[in-house]
Amino acid sequence: MLDANMQTQLKQYLANLREPIELVASLDDNEKSSQTRELLGEIAELHEMVSARFDGTHDRTPSFIIRRASDADKWVRFAGLPMGHEFTSLVLALLWAGGHPPKVDADLIEQVRALEGDYEFEMFFSLSCHNCPDVVQALTLMALENTHITATLIEGGTFQQEVEDRGVLAVPATFLNGTSFFNGKMELAEILSKLDSGADDKAAEKLSAKDPFEVLIIGGGPAGAASAVYTARKGFRTGIAAERFGGQLQDTLGIENLPGTSYTEGPKLSDDLKKQVAANEIDLMDLARATQLKPAGEAGGMHEVTMANGAVLRARSLILSTGARWRNLGVPGEAEYRNKGVAYCPHCDGPLFKGKRIAVIGGGNSGVEAAIDLAKIVGHVTLIEFDEKLRADEVLQRKLRSLSNVEIIISGQTTEITGDGTRVSGLVVKDRESGDERRIELEGVFVQIGLVPNTEWLADSGIELSQYGEIIVDASGATNLPGIYAAGDATTVKDKQIVVAMGTGATAGLGAFDYLIRNEPVEDIAQAA
Repeated sequence: MLDANMQTQLKQYLANLREPIELVASLDDNEKSSQTRELLGEIAELHEMVSARFDGTHDRTPSFIIRRASDADKWVRFAGLPMGHEFTSLVLALLWAGGHPPKVDADLIEQVRALEGDYEFEMFFSLSCHNCPDVVQALTLMALENTHITATLIEGGTFQQEVEDRGVLAVPATFLNGTSFFNGKMELAEILSKLDSGADDKAAEKLSAKDPFEVLIIGGGPAGAASAVYTARKGFRTGIAAERFGGQLQDTLGIENLPGTSYTEGPKLSDDLKKQVAANEIDLMDLARATQLKPAGEAGGMHEVTMANGAVLRARSLILSTGARWRNLGVPGEAEYRNKGVAYCPHCDGPLFKGKRIAVIGGGNSGVEAAIDLAKIVGHVTLIEFDEKLRADEVLQRKLRSLSNVEIIISGQTTEITGDGTRVSGLVVKDRESGDERRIELEGVFVQIGLVPNTEWLADSGIELSQYGEIIVDASGATNLPGIYAAGDATTVKDKQIVVAMGTGATAGLGAFDYLIRNEPVEDIAQAA
């Protein structure tokens, strides 16, 4: 199961074990069970503190638990093979069970340990899902830190019948005590905020206690990260408040147009940016969503940003880089069947539609790339483009047209998504030239029709927005308000690309630097005199 390179790496990691751990498998006679037995045997051979048993009696087969030998009440169960994107999760589970301390805020660990009540988590993931590892790892940590918490992490491809029976049509899908808890990516702090009524208050108190920043960046995508690096290197105290560090990078796999990098993936690039932010001693406040901006008065003072948890952050200069999100179709059935067949991430949810008929809405690069990727998994793809021609790059169009299980509809307007009350069963598309309507029977709809800027929270701030809700900026990234700059996909910059976002982030950072050195605080001028 593990090639020589993976075995070498895993052996190096297992050297960090402090206590013995046990792997206990529940298996039957199918191929997946044989693979599980092989995997656990290989892991056990790599370190003397790891033992593997194959006498488990759990109903889900194949599955295995990881537990500390000295404390069998703390365990996490993997059902199916945690390979692909989840191999890192497996490694961390082994290390944490073996006493290696997690690199997690100590306050969060204490919150986990203090939770009372019984929490039985079940979470479905796919091996190609790049959002799933965060949830898998958060639940793993909780289960290994609190005996009242259990976590069973289920690879949907292995347990397809259970996926069908429980109506799982999007991952990550998390259940708590048998009922749906959350669909989508969650980090540890978000899970705790749902379970611990005082978590938000504690987080707000911690944020509000921070000293004012010289530069505060709202948003942690490539634009925000670039801005922060530039201002921090100029010597200014810099902070980033991000709802989700990395932004859309976390939802992007293959990146092949970043100059100097022939190929990378969004989560890896996000991780690299996070390391660079840390190396420059930038205060990163992740999972912090801004809800209100109060600009400084004309006579001076601080800009104030209120966060969703009630915290207030202050700064001499702001850089707004809140990015954008997927645009909704806005047709009947879309909201009703979200996560019940309507999806927005082909990489995450594609494997759940193996062998089925699906549609992709959108003929730009994102839509065509999604259709190409999904055609390798699903039974049939219908791509629907509103315009009279596809807008994707020609090389992508040629690839798409070469696929035998793809139908392309142009000048097609999706007017409704239909279903049986529990999941998608089809959609209605109107020919924009003839006016004829056609119902297409299918089981999944992937929406890929562009972006909407995340700027609703600025509606009453005085920041000037375009008719599309984009922040209007000049050549230096300045907005219409002194000391406030903006960058990336949330602005009027023409092209919404990673490299463009980084460039505009650098520009905004330099603009903020120029503003700050020309507008010294009164108290600093007095001290200098």
